[in-house]
Amino acid sequence: MNKCAVIISGGTLEEAFILEQLDQHKERFLIGVDKGAAFLYSHHIQPDYIVGDFDSLPSEIERYYKEETAVPMKEFNPMKDNSDTEIAVLLAMERGCREIYLYGATGTRLDHVVANIQTLSLPHRAGIHAEILDGCNRIRLIEKEEIIYKNEMFGKYFSVFPLEGCVEHFNIEGAEYPLEDYTLTPYNSRCVSNQAKEDKVRITFPKGIVILMETRDNVI
Repeated sequence: MNKCAVIISGGTLEEAFILEQLDQHKERFLIGVDKGAAFLYSHHIQPDYIVGDFDSLPSEIERYYKEETAVPMKEFNPMKDNSDTEIAVLLAMERGCREIYLYGATGTRLDHVVANIQTLSLPHRAGIHAEILDGCNRIRLIEKEEIIYKNEMFGKYFSVFPLEGCVEHFNIEGAEYPLEDYTLTPYNSRCVSNQAKEDKVRITFPKGIVILMETRDNVI
């Protein structure tokens, strides 16, 4: 069983950033998702599994994996009910992975970005840590309490959004813009672009699931 799954999806693929991240995940179950498999192919990185409808995977690369490697491939009809990334997440969960990191899950297709953020709820509800990363963003789901350490933040900003309706009795301590007993709603932007003021930021709320984004303006 691999503790960590790394999924390379078909959104915007920032070469230097992803290669650096892959270097940090030495022990991993690596899944190439459609165009993400082409990225791995171009960098001579062998995935452990490939999934997708392969509508954006060049035929010569598909042929290579099918005929010249033993990499398992699960091909789906484009009319399927689940997105390619969701299928990859479910595969990682089935393999018993306790951590899931998604790259290429953001980009210009905002409908796909929203769907991928919602997909994080599948591992989250199963008690599995999962996050979406690109050069400027780290996105994950939190529940009840989360501590963010200033010196470990992905970027200098953080934003929070409710995943499912209003979140009552929401608190933020140690930030430039603290909150106390606030009702977090999907309808306003008050909780966008906050910053850490103290060494650690504490976020608490009794019920609900919240999207936490740590962000920066430029890739470091």
